[in-house]
Amino acid sequence: MDSKKLAAKLADMILQKKGLDILILDLRKLTNVTDFFVIGTASSDTQVKAIADFIKEETGKIDESPWHKEGYSNLKWVLMDFVNVVVHIFLEDSRKFYNLEGLWADAEIKEVSDEELNEKK
Repeated sequence: MDSKKLAAKLADMILQKKGLDILILDLRKLTNVTDFFVIGTASSDTQVKAIADFIKEETGKIDESPWHKEGYSNLKWVLMDFVNVVVHIFLEDSRKFYNLEGLWADAEIKEVSDEELNEKK
């Protein structure tokens, strides 16, 4: 699956678990480390874990598994690296502190919303 489609699927997975403020950052013109960041916010550490577990389960069904995962020990920021797409699931305070959107402000940024998910169904 190409990285753009994978990023969209991962964003949809975050939405399905009621994640908030979901963004897809297109980094292809800025770096060769990865193509996209998918960033979402959860309201509790339990929700961070639920989103990450759901992504792991659902991507396994489409033969896309994270190459690397970090953050399961404290659940303030879980990173799931799919090589060409990196998913970041934050608690609100951690997201504000690390400010990935600000660090990568030159990226093309797409907001993902519930309305968009409902249109696809």
